[in-house]
Amino acid sequence: MRSGLFFILFLVISSNFFGQDLTGFVNPFIGTTNYGTTNPGAVLPNGMMSVAPFNVMGSDKNKFDKDKQWWSTPYSYENKFFTGFSHVNLSGVGCPEAGSLLLMPTSGELNANYEEYGSGYAGEQASPGYYTNRLTKYGILTEVSATTRTSIARFTFPKGHANILLNLGEGLTNESGAWMRRISNTEIEGMKVLGTFCYNPQAVFPIYFVMRVSKPPVTAGYWKKQREMTAEAAWDSTAGTRKIYTRYGRDIAGDDIGAYFSYDVKAGETIEVQIGVSFVSTANARENLEAEQNGFQFDKVRTAARESWEKELARVGIEGGTADQKVVFYTALYHALIHPNLFNDVNGQYPAMDSDKILTSGAGRYTVFSLWDTYRNVHQMLSLLYPEKQLDMVRSMVDMYKESGWLPKW
Repeated sequence: MRSGLFFILFLVISSNFFGQDLTGFVNPFIGTTNYGTTNPGAVLPNGMMSVAPFNVMGSDKNKFDKDKQWWSTPYSYENKFFTGFSHVNLSGVGCPEAGSLLLMPTSGELNANYEEYGSGYAGEQASPGYYTNRLTKYGILTEVSATTRTSIARFTFPKGHANILLNLGEGLTNESGAWMRRISNTEIEGMKVLGTFCYNPQAVFPIYFVMRVSKPPVTAGYWKKQREMTAEAAWDSTAGTRKIYTRYGRDIAGDDIGAYFSYDVKAGETIEVQIGVSFVSTANARENLEAEQNGFQFDKVRTAARESWEKELARVGIEGGTADQKVVFYTALYHALIHPNLFNDVNGQYPAMDSDKILTSGAGRYTVFSLWDTYRNVHQMLSLLYPEKQLDMVRSMVDMYKESGWLPKW
């Protein structure tokens, strides 16, 4: 047997294996080609929130388009047309779902058409809990990170007019419908309908959100895709377009709606954006945000995310092997710790399986098991390396059976 071809694996107690930075062995771009359906977005171990670059719609420059073929991931490494960051994404799955709440920075004139405001990008980098790129159309540096139930983005703008867009009309989900409400000039809340995972038309559920910006905008408003209008309404020049609402500031609803925040910025000025989510209510989304992020502190969130991944990866140490083999190993472990993910809010509430009831758990409530695949080896591994998580996962499975009469298939 040749030396260097075999690993010695063992459990380690310390938070860092021989002082190594184990997150440096994780390559989040592995699995993002050839229908691997992973993505390089920011996520915590088993986190409800993930924030991923969304580059699978809007341009013929892309090799893969979610609206032209079967597709189940917000990102493909081969594609180069970026239309925002999607929130709450699935990793490694074979059916499209979630991947909504598309957050996009632009500069110049306000435009609500994603086919036109989308941009090429360069210089993308990713590490556990962090992703960045530079939008070549605008010269904007984008960075994102996450906590368990919230995200934070930092956009660095060139001098001039800048816009921050939240698009609720697009995403991976095949469901439609959303609403939004302006709470203040720096905060909005709302809901997006998700569902129909793996071709089940009745598997529909809401995701609630609260979004905050770090700087009051010069102007803010909504947009909504208008239906085609004829006869008496033919005078309306907004027919069939995404109408920009500059004066209306109350609730808005529709299948294709969005919100914008516009600024006049200096060169190198940064604006941060927080989003908290919940599957229960906007009140819970706000509570999650306030519990997990104390103000706008991007670097603090990014550092905490890296430390969280370092702690989880350090459950396993390896001896021998090449640097490339360590990358393969720790990237695989990283991917194994994305799902199942937490489903309950910080107050313990979560939606019951297959009903509209809201229940409360004193432990972690997990979802996205894909149990028909993961029963083979994932849960055995979790039992050995992360027994406290596996215990909550088993409790979640049993509770799902009590609530619906079935163990989870997905």
